[in-house]
Amino acid sequence: MEKSLRTQFIDYMTLNRYSPYTMKNYISTMKQLAKYHNKSPDLLSNEDIQEFLLHLLQERKIKWGSCNVHLSGLACFYKNVMKWEERKFKLPPRPRTRKLPNILSVEEVKRLFEAAANLKHRVLLKTAYSAGLRFKEVVKLKPRHIESDPSRMMIRIENGKGRNGGKDRYAVLSKHLLNELRTYWQEYKPEEWLFPGGNQEKHLGYTQARSYFIKAKKKPV
Repeated sequence: MEKSLRTQFIDYMTLNRYSPYTMKNYISTMKQLAKYHNKSPDLLSNEDIQEFLLHLLQERKIKWGSCNVHLSGLACFYKNVMKWEERKFKLPPRPRTRKLPNILSVEEVKRLFEAAANLKHRVLLKTAYSAGLRFKEVVKLKPRHIESDPSRMMIRIENGKGRNGGKDRYAVLSKHLLNELRTYWQEYKPEEWLFPGGNQEKHLGYTQARSYFIKAKKKPV
C-alpha cells in the first residue's frame, strides 16, 4: 500500500533528523494549506500556494518571520515529497525597520565604566566602546589581535559583523585603551582568549559580556 503524503513527509523529516518542533510546524503548515484550498496538497499549483502565503501575510496578519517558517515547510514538502524541480511561490522581501541607537553622553559613559564590577568588566566595556565593537566581536578577541606597535595601533577583528560571519577588519587602538589592556594583562595574564570564560580554553560568552553592561548601567550613581 502506498504511503499517505503525510506519512511520506514525516518519514523524510525523521530520516533527515528534523527536530520534533520543526516537524510539528511543517505538518501544521500543510494542514492549513489543505484546509484553505479544501484540496489535497498534491493537487495544488504554484499559484495556489502563493495565494495561501499571501493570505497568511495580508489577511491573517501573521508576522513575516512566522510566514517564512510556513514557506520553509512548503518548500521542504514540495521539493522532497512531490519532487518539484522548480517552485515559484515566495514571500515578498522582509520589511526593514531601523532603530536609532541609544547614544550615551560622555558623562554617562564615564559613569558606566566607574560602575563596572571589576577590572575585567571595565576593560571589556572600554574595549567595546573605544574600538566600536559589538560584544560578539569583543569576546572573540585574542591577545595577538592587539597590535600595539606605535606605527600601527590597531585591533584586528576576525569574522566580524555581517551575515555569514562577515569579513576581517581593523579598529583603531587608542593609547588610553592600550594602557588599560596592559594593566589588565598584568593582572589576569590571559592566554588563548583576551577575555576568557570560566573555562580558560573558551572565550567569555556573549550573554555574560552583555550582562556586564546591563549591570553597570543599572548600578546606582
